[in-house]
Amino acid sequence: MSVAEVSVENLCKTFHVGKQTIQALNNVSFSLKPGQVTGLIGPDGAGKTTLMRLLCGLLTIDSGRITVSGLDGATQAADIQASVSYMPQRFGLYEDLTVQENLDLYADLKGLAPGQRQTRYEELMKLTGLAPFTGRLAGKLSGGMKQKLGLACALVVTPKVLILDEPTVGVDPISRRELWHIVYQQVEQAGMTVLLSTAYLDEAERCAEVILLHEGKMLQQATPAIFSERVQGRSWLVSSPHLSNRQLQLKLSQLPGIIDALIVQGGVRVVTETADISFIQPSFDAATSLQTKAITPSFEDSFIDRLKQHNTDTGKTAITAHIAAEHPSDEVVIKVDQLKRTFGDFIAVNKVSFNVNKGEIFGLLGANGAGKSTTFRMLCGLLPISSGHCSVAGVDLRHAANQARQNIGYMAQKFSLYGQLTVMQNLRFYASCYGLFKKQQQARIQWAIDTFELEPYRNTNTADMPLGYKQRMSFAVALMHQPDILFLDEPTSGIDPLARREFWARTNALAESGVTVLVTTHFMEEANYCDHMVIMANGTVLAKGTPEQMKQLAQQENQPEPSMEDAFIYLIEQQMNKQSARQKQVSTP
Repeated sequence: MSVAEVSVENLCKTFHVGKQTIQALNNVSFSLKPGQVTGLIGPDGAGKTTLMRLLCGLLTIDSGRITVSGLDGATQAADIQASVSYMPQRFGLYEDLTVQENLDLYADLKGLAPGQRQTRYEELMKLTGLAPFTGRLAGKLSGGMKQKLGLACALVVTPKVLILDEPTVGVDPISRRELWHIVYQQVEQAGMTVLLSTAYLDEAERCAEVILLHEGKMLQQATPAIFSERVQGRSWLVSSPHLSNRQLQLKLSQLPGIIDALIVQGGVRVVTETADISFIQPSFDAATSLQTKAITPSFEDSFIDRLKQHNTDTGKTAITAHIAAEHPSDEVVIKVDQLKRTFGDFIAVNKVSFNVNKGEIFGLLGANGAGKSTTFRMLCGLLPISSGHCSVAGVDLRHAANQARQNIGYMAQKFSLYGQLTVMQNLRFYASCYGLFKKQQQARIQWAIDTFELEPYRNTNTADMPLGYKQRMSFAVALMHQPDILFLDEPTSGIDPLARREFWARTNALAESGVTVLVTTHFMEEANYCDHMVIMANGTVLAKGTPEQMKQLAQQENQPEPSMEDAFIYLIEQQMNKQSARQKQVSTP
């Protein structure tokens, strides 16, 4: 029987914020087996980052015991810091330093002898594909390249224990897959022990074991298969020829007896409280027929089932929507024609064209560096257009961007509210920016507080709020002036699956009420919510259509039913292969 590389016994950690006492970890116990990847999951505020920082010797232990590679966490924290490699959220890079300078800095911190550096650097640059970019500032790298540089810095000295805190947040599926390849290669070659926290449950499902934290307590440590057993016989795929998947999900999610309802390929994936689903059909109009079939439970089904039983704050989100008789509309509200944006000699966006109809959810997808964020910023009126035509709600953005912005709600990728202002101060400020005053302002602020359940935080500085509540706050501000068009830039990046579900329940209801939504996302499962989408690569439109049309493009004999992520990776890789072939032709004499 192998000895645990990491052992945690009855670990407790408390923080004092003003007059408030926060029990971040409460009697947590587990062990990590050597030479395997263990996943760490849980909702926002579960204690994941606190636990990782304690394991690295970066925080002091209140009570309990930590042992890492035979070192005591209470008395040998400095030795643990030297022996463990830690990649924090957002990669822990110095963005004003080059790739090479970041590597040198971490080599200094880890005490890597000068004579050993060049060989190790070459290994890491080959592993990550960053060799051509060693002179580039880290801040100028794409999200996927930053991710790989952060991992290279963590591996500059091969550790026994590698701790990764949500390393794949904000990066595309191809970059995520590359990171996993690097991690597993290191596990196999060096036998290192890896603890990896993630908001992507498909990543957790790849781990040998998973630890589930909730409100500072450990609920379970087991293999993904054991987690999934708890929902055996309670997972279903429901579809209807009479309702769109969005309409079907809105109805199903409000039914008593439904734990979860998630739009997926072919319908709505449902988890029920019991194995009896006879209650579903009578809950619909007699003219609405449903097709229901049992499906194999997923790890995510188990996660949602387990968390909703323990989370006293998670009930049915009070969301209603008018289901339009004819939906979506054929009225074009966003028109993009031959859109182009240059930065000096660099063409970031090149002749991009698409239309978005009223009441649609439209997805703008692409790998890191594809040009989608630049396109998004032009559509919001935040970045001038170099050439081409773009109109929003009938207003030409090249001539009246300010007028167009009056019809737009915008939710930025990064939390962009004023962190040193309270929730109420932020709401008042943004309401006044949107021209809301006196009774109208009071009414909309109260709407935001009630709808997004912000009452417990109304006098809290937004910088001190949990990530999920920051996201709610940003969403509330974007909707303060009741816009007809909503721009969402990676709105669910980094938040847990429960918060993502709540966010999309609200977004789907808005779309059903006629609000037009343009969204960028790296969660390919969320692309299933879109009515139409474009996938961008190298500043151009690679493919456009419905989610089903995208999947059809990726159908192959060995992949007859590709997922949205399969389709995305297939299309991007096809483009990369064509580009590589053209470059070879040009270089061949």
